[in-house]
Amino acid sequence: MFVFFFCRAELTNNLGFQSSLSITSKDVNDKPYNPFDHRKLEHPNSTIGSIVHLLKACLGSGILAMPAAFKNSGLVAGAIGTLMAGFICTHTVHILVKTSQEVCVDAKKPSMSFADTCGAAFTYGPKRVQNWGGAMKKITDVSMTLAYLGVLCVYVVFIASSFKEVLDPIFPDNIYSIQLYCLFTLIPLVLICQIRNLKYLVPFSAIANALILVVFVITLYYVFLDLPSPSEREMVASITQWPLFLSTVIFAMEGIGVVMPVENEMANPKRFLGCPGVLNVAMVIVISLYGIVGFFGYIQYGDLVKGSITLNLPEDAIFAQTAKLLMALCIFFTYALQFYVPMEMVTRYLEKNGAPSCNNLIQIGIRTGIVLFTVGIAAAFPNLELVISLVGAVFFSTLGLLIPAIVDTVYHWDKDLGPLNYVLYKNILIGLISVIALVSGAYVSIEGMIEDFSGSHHSEHDVHDNATLT
Repeated sequence: MFVFFFCRAELTNNLGFQSSLSITSKDVNDKPYNPFDHRKLEHPNSTIGSIVHLLKACLGSGILAMPAAFKNSGLVAGAIGTLMAGFICTHTVHILVKTSQEVCVDAKKPSMSFADTCGAAFTYGPKRVQNWGGAMKKITDVSMTLAYLGVLCVYVVFIASSFKEVLDPIFPDNIYSIQLYCLFTLIPLVLICQIRNLKYLVPFSAIANALILVVFVITLYYVFLDLPSPSEREMVASITQWPLFLSTVIFAMEGIGVVMPVENEMANPKRFLGCPGVLNVAMVIVISLYGIVGFFGYIQYGDLVKGSITLNLPEDAIFAQTAKLLMALCIFFTYALQFYVPMEMVTRYLEKNGAPSCNNLIQIGIRTGIVLFTVGIAAAFPNLELVISLVGAVFFSTLGLLIPAIVDTVYHWDKDLGPLNYVLYKNILIGLISVIALVSGAYVSIEGMIEDFSGSHHSEHDVHDNATLT
């Protein structure tokens, strides 16, 4: 969904680059403005480096949820659905970047962020919507912030679930609830999120990047160990479960928040799109890996597969338990890095309204409040599979599918919608898919959360009643 560790948090905060080059009237009159010629980058990324950034953005914790996605679709439907979802996600990124490059020409700016692109598409679009540019930029900004708050909730559940899986077998006489494990994460997360300079998190990022490779190797070993026959698994699951599949895949694949920063930092931005291009190469690798992990992970664990496949690793194997702890540690560091996305919006708001004398206390209070909020939500709804599905359905279907389709349509409305207006109809189809994923995925996820909440509530009453009868 999401550069997985340091790169993702750092790049998401990079809102573009301002050019200090002056443009003479001769340049303007003689040839169109070329934003690529006016980018001043101290450390531009090579084509290979940009591919690596995109891979790190998409190959995060989401890939571990793919077997659970296949559980909700079946092997055949999951394989086909993953390819289709990957194609659509790649296409929406393509149209977003293409629109951004075009509005940069209109605005005579060297580069733009995701939110800037959405606002500028309206500003330089049809006259009827030009006044909506500022509002669209704010909507995108807020949506991005809310999306990453949802991601932080997922991370809390992931950390808590991982520690519970490891500690429960070790201390069978002291088994705590998942809610309590969520609360145990509070103080460590509050402390690490008080770090305000990303450079101090670089060592943690480097450690996390190394550990994630170890976790993947261990996980894949157990996935392919004594693999059952595919005939033992469902080929096509009930259609009522498909919304969970779609929203989980969207959550896993979407790295929309880092796409523009990666393109903005390229030494040769023309190589981002096209064939093969940075985007296409990276997404082919991502879709292939997601399909492989999801397909074989579901074959191995079937309907018992959990929200993260690492939670299915055997409890009596030291390497498997180590992988769970390492993954929890990776997600812990990643939480601190992703935390910078919502805080970036808060910081800009504070700076815009002036920095009061108690700004330091305000920062501490806001950072603590955000952590409290995410931990509280995670403790209330600790089903990792359902939380991932809900975040994917509500936030990433909107950011990754709906908004790019709207922006592309609005900007090209008076310009070029292609032969027979195919751009319009294609974007309407993408918008419908987004709305279907949002509504159905959110409904099924929330329904499951309510059932889980009611079940745990009744269980507590049963325990209390039994104790009273005793």
